[in-house]
Order: sequence, then C-alpha cells, then structure tokens
Amino acid sequence: MVKKKVQFLSVEEKRKMIEDEHTSLSIRRQCELIGLHRATLYYEPMEISEEKLLLMRRIDEIFTECPFYGSRKILEALKRDGHGICRERVQNLMREMGLQAIYPKKNLSKSNSAHKIYPYLLSDIKIVRPNQVWSTDITYIRMQRGFLYLTVIIDWFSRYVLAWRLSNSMDVYFCLEALEEALTLGCPEIFNTDQGTQFTSNDFTGMLKSKGITISMDGRGRAFDNIFSERLWRSVKYEEVYIKNYQVYIDAKNGLGNYFPFYNNRRYHQSLEYRTPYEAHYNISKN
Repeated sequence: MVKKKVQFLSVEEKRKMIEDEHTSLSIRRQCELIGLHRATLYYEPMEISEEKLLLMRRIDEIFTECPFYGSRKILEALKRDGHGICRERVQNLMREMGLQAIYPKKNLSKSNSAHKIYPYLLSDIKIVRPNQVWSTDITYIRMQRGFLYLTVIIDWFSRYVLAWRLSNSMDVYFCLEALEEALTLGCPEIFNTDQGTQFTSNDFTGMLKSKGITISMDGRGRAFDNIFSERLWRSVKYEEVYIKNYQVYIDAKNGLGNYFPFYNNRRYHQSLEYRTPYEAHYNISKN
C-alpha cells in the first residue's frame, strides 16, 4: 500500500517524506518501501551544462550502435556532427558514463589494488541450463536534465533479468541491493562480473562467497567476456530509453519497471527458439 501511494512522487518529495517520518523503521527500510535508493537520499544534484548533456547523449547513441568504437572513432563521429571537442574530453565523458569499447586493449578504468581479482572461468564452458551462470553490469541511462546508472543481474542461459536497480552514482550499494533481490529467486553456480570496484569489493564478493557461488571476472579490457549484458543494453535503450526520453528519476523507474516484465515475459528470442526468457528460465514450453 505504501509503495502504491508514493510511486508517483518526485525524488525530492520522497526525501522530504523520509525526513518528516517519525517511525522506528530504519532509513534503509523506509527507502525500500518508497522505492528510493539510499544514496539518493543524501544526494545533492549538480548542475550539468546543456552542452555536456548533449555530448553525453550523443556519445551514448554512438556507443550503443557501435560498442566496438573507442574514443578515437567516437571523437570522429562527434566532429562530423559539428562538435568541437578533443579526445581527452571524450575519454573523460566515456569514463564518467562507464563506457568501454569492446576489443582487447589496455584497461583505463580505475581499480582497487586491495581487492582480489578472480580469473575468468567461462572460456570453455557450455551454458546448458538456468542458474548455471549469472552476470551483472552497469550502464548509463540518460534523462532530459541529467543521467542515472542502471545495473541488472541476468541469467546467461535464459537471458532472464533477475533483478535491477537505478542509482545516481556508481557505488556498490545499488549493486548489492540487486544481488540480494536476485538471490531470493535462486542461486547460480558461477557469477561473472567485470573488474569494476563495485564488483571486486569485499561486500559484493563476500555475499557471493557466503552462498558458495564461484566467482568469475572478465579479463582486463575484454567486454566480450560479458556479451550478454551488452546485448541487453542495446535492447533496453533502443526499445525503451530512447523512445521514452525520460524527464526525471521517477519516469526512468516507472519506464524500466514496465519494460523488464515485458522483456522477461513477452519478448521472444530467436536464440531461445522464440521462447521468452521466463519460459526458458523456468523450462516452460511455448504454446
């Protein structure tokens, strides 16, 4: 009932609701009930120039169409669009957006030397059943006046999206919340991630190890190791984000909240013999 009443409130209204609430519930539980990420509660939005937003929107479009483009080719595409920009700025924007071209190369992303890096385990493994391998990733979601980050957890065999979360920063907490939700639906044998600090953190790997899950991590600079997430991002952006052109956070939350049930339950996949991810994940024959 609480969720139903507040689902159309703005982020600012939700923040005020928590600040005004006199309850014994923890801040975390209050945020869960009204669908507000905890980091958002304390987030003070920064002013983003129209020019920067325009560049990020265009970079997102170019990269989604050509995920094998690095900063040099994206720079060339931007110049042909009439943007006066240098390669260093393109690299900085791509880094802020969490974008990395799909080809072997030196990894430019920041890593934490204190975090353990696990080997990639899936090179010679045939994926033949649900809950054999899950993976996760983060992508940039544009809005009219800013942007968000989206993380999902997906089953490699069925393409079923087990959980997702939105955040205004690439911290570990929204990734942990998605993982917690996914683990209520099952438990994979292997969990694959990239080497981002969110997924190499002790909090994230510790939750996996506590469930007896084997951890696999992409090789440095090898986004093809997690290609199922890249394919999902193309579907999400072409079929939902670019069409809807979200204005504010709640638009994105509601839009994606409608899209993922469609993707899981009504979107047919040729690779699944035209079954839906739900049918493949729960071994249901198509009608």
